[in-house]
Amino acid sequence: MAFTLTSVIIDAAEIDSESTFWHRMLGGSIHRTPTHHFIQAPGIPVIVIQSAPNQPSPQWPDGTPQQMHLDFAVDDLATADRTATDAGATRLHPTGETGAGSRVYASPAGHPFCLRAR
Repeated sequence: MAFTLTSVIIDAAEIDSESTFWHRMLGGSIHRTPTHHFIQAPGIPVIVIQSAPNQPSPQWPDGTPQQMHLDFAVDDLATADRTATDAGATRLHPTGETGAGSRVYASPAGHPFCLRAR
């Protein structure tokens, strides 16, 4: 049996700021309902931001643990870094570098993700 990943669902207390961030970073289109925002961008599964009013923000690596994180392969790490930070991402390492051509960030809701050079 083959499985196909069609979406990734991210809980957030503030779905407007979280979905705006992912839409600004990834592009594509966004469809909003009162409880879910759907970001569709080329080459990735649908990113769904789900309203979770009491969702605590991860404070990884030094506090509330992450539940998951996303990894994105990019052609130009410097340009992807600017796109992510301009969209509202926060670097989780002082230099941004974790080695092997990757950088770790947090979304506005605190969800970690990585950008990795192809």
